[in-house]
Amino acid sequence: MQRSRLVVSSLAALSMVTVTACVTDPNTGEQKISRTAIGGIGGAGLGYLLGGLIGGKTARIVGAGIGGAAGGYVGYRMDEQIRELEEATAGSGVDVTQTPGGDGILVNLPDVTFAVDSTAISPNMRNTLDGVAQSLVNYPNSLIDVMGHTDSTGSEQYNLDLSRRRADSVTNYLVSRGVSRARIESIGYGEQYPVADNTTESGRAQNRRVEIRITPVTQADVNAAY
Repeated sequence: MQRSRLVVSSLAALSMVTVTACVTDPNTGEQKISRTAIGGIGGAGLGYLLGGLIGGKTARIVGAGIGGAAGGYVGYRMDEQIRELEEATAGSGVDVTQTPGGDGILVNLPDVTFAVDSTAISPNMRNTLDGVAQSLVNYPNSLIDVMGHTDSTGSEQYNLDLSRRRADSVTNYLVSRGVSRARIESIGYGEQYPVADNTTESGRAQNRRVEIRITPVTQADVNAAY
């Protein structure tokens, strides 16, 4: 009986996560599976993507001053920004998708963003990040989480520290290109959330990444915050 309950629970959980992992392509209207979500299913789960904004949405809206000074209408077109980001990152290896819940954008910066064991952004990725930064400037009514991840090589503490420093490095670069620091929170997750198999080199390379989560702020969010 216990085994039967376990099987049923596992199937229910898999079904729920599979549905959650589906996102809608804003250009075609078709349902597709988020590649980041697939990795989460095979690894440590989707909690960090499905959870709320780092630090809470209301406080951050006020802190960033979105819609506060003039009290004006806050508008946002996520599909337009996704197209712009895809154009800005084409051919770079950067992956742009909706978040699993469909309420934001996830920009996945690959391992080649940094040299081995370094927090310095690679020269060949700077133009791509310039395009991402410009899009964030063009669409100011959103909040931004920058999240660093590593593979499982090395100690947990070292990986956590490296992921934090890499996330901070991307944050500082975006700010240097005109993105308001007040809109951004930075966090490192270390090896906690793999998106691929850490026993293979290709899998480890996919796990070494920095993600930029862009969460739109709606007029309802602004009204609630103020």
